[in-house]
Amino acid sequence: MRVHNPHTSLLAERDTKVKDWSRERTKRRLSTLAQLARPYRWRVVLGVVTLLLATATALAPPYLAKLAIDEGITNRDLTRLWEIIAIFLGAGLINWGSAYAQTYLTGWTGERMLADLRNRLFRHLQRLSLGFYERNRAGVVISRLTNDVEALDQLVTEGLASLVQNTLTLLGTAILLVVLDWRLALATLVVLPPMGLATAWFRKRSARAYRGVREKLGLVTATLAEDIAGMRVVQAYTREDANNVRFAEVNREYRGANYETVRLNGIYFPTVDLLSGVATATVLGFGGWLVFDRSLTFGTLFAFIGYLSNFFDPVQQLSQLYSTFLSAVAALDKITDILDETPEVEDRPDATELPRIEGRVSFQHVRFGYGSGEDVLPGLELEVAAGTTVALVGHTGAGKSTIVKLLARFYDPRDGRITIDGHDLRDVTQQSLRAQLGVVPQEGFLFAGSVHDNIAFGRPDASAHDVEQAARAVGAHDFITALEHGYATQVAERGTRLSLGQRQLVAFARALLSDPRLLVLDEATSSVDIGTERRIELALRTLLAGRTAFVIAHRLSTIRDADLIVVLEHGRVVEAGTHDELMARKSLYTSLYGDWAADVA
Repeated sequence: MRVHNPHTSLLAERDTKVKDWSRERTKRRLSTLAQLARPYRWRVVLGVVTLLLATATALAPPYLAKLAIDEGITNRDLTRLWEIIAIFLGAGLINWGSAYAQTYLTGWTGERMLADLRNRLFRHLQRLSLGFYERNRAGVVISRLTNDVEALDQLVTEGLASLVQNTLTLLGTAILLVVLDWRLALATLVVLPPMGLATAWFRKRSARAYRGVREKLGLVTATLAEDIAGMRVVQAYTREDANNVRFAEVNREYRGANYETVRLNGIYFPTVDLLSGVATATVLGFGGWLVFDRSLTFGTLFAFIGYLSNFFDPVQQLSQLYSTFLSAVAALDKITDILDETPEVEDRPDATELPRIEGRVSFQHVRFGYGSGEDVLPGLELEVAAGTTVALVGHTGAGKSTIVKLLARFYDPRDGRITIDGHDLRDVTQQSLRAQLGVVPQEGFLFAGSVHDNIAFGRPDASAHDVEQAARAVGAHDFITALEHGYATQVAERGTRLSLGQRQLVAFARALLSDPRLLVLDEATSSVDIGTERRIELALRTLLAGRTAFVIAHRLSTIRDADLIVVLEHGRVVEAGTHDELMARKSLYTSLYGDWAADVA
């Protein structure tokens, strides 16, 4: 009677799932490579033809040497010898031409494929929603575009061609060894079992080792990017020594992962060399005896030893290529993981263009939380008339920034709807929404380039006059003209050559120039000093005039001047009204205002 073992069933089920997952993973890798190669398929075909020709002519020399020895030299037939030499030279010329063509075609196609992959990755990254970048470190994402694409370079430019060529050389050589003399071929089988065991061991260990190398390299890049981007904070808090220790640890882990691959290569490849020497010694001993016995010609023995070298060389090449293949596969898996990421916010197939808006905004029972976390907004209800300046106030974590992220449709609510002029944001395209939306964040992010280019970022076709008018309106013109080259002055990455206040003024000018119908100021004056704030108060009035604006602010002047102040607590509106109305109620807003006033005092 057969007893059912549930543990065995679970193991079998797990193995089946692992095999299915591995099969799907392999199909996905091949599909990605096939998509990249499709635009260059005729060059790929021509490359395969030249590769086959190069491989065939590379197999010819040992056999031609056998003919030269047995039919020319041994028989003292000079004519036959010259004929074989001519064929030998012809095969060499064909091999040279086909190898050159194959190398050129493979390299050209591979580099084009990698360039296409970088472009595809970059386009895809720009489509991904804000949540992806809040979950992933910037350095890791950069590593996908740089280190991992680079890891594919050797595979697609040389590796695949080498794989096919060495496989064909190995098979062709094996056939020729049997054809030349089956007895010597059988004698070489003595080394195949240990070589098979060594190769299986190497493949299993190196797969894990190269996967670890890719992971540790991504961590090194992420740590570097983070520390360099935050160098001002690092130096301000004298964290250099601590960061040195942390980077040394990360670097040590990366070195350890690479050392493991070196150790494996150091064991495996000398083992192959040893087995090759054993096989050659076996053939020399047994083959020499057969020559003495006159049952084997000297030319055949010479050709057999030549092909035996051809047999072990591809084994080593394929083993080395396997290391490259593992590294490339690990990189390709990480790249396809990025490509498999889908935007959390996508336009519906029937999404329409949002017409020019007046700016009437409505949050109707909006429920939202990040990821699988609890609700940040448990059911927000808020109505804002067109042209209203709304100040969002409340303690940290009240949901202020979440509201403006939903308004810009960086996220979609779990439940409820957000409308602008009656249009549900999920029914319109993101591009048409954001084209009418201006966002000024807490830190005015500037790109490497001129001041003019940064102000015209939202309107690249803006004239110099339009850029200057926008700068004048927000009070930025005077400091810009005082710069070394005025509007043509180049600012460093993130605008580090300018002060925080100057960067923010440029950000205000950028927002004004794009002429948004809906404006979001996310603590946009928090990094501006009091003197600078006074200079841009009038500019803000110009910027806000006739527009609906959502302002997250801690500055008293910005809050007091708002048409509507919305007080939030735990994602709910607990109070709403003008400054005077809320002060008269002597409730939460009065307490918050008192705290802000005390800070200013």
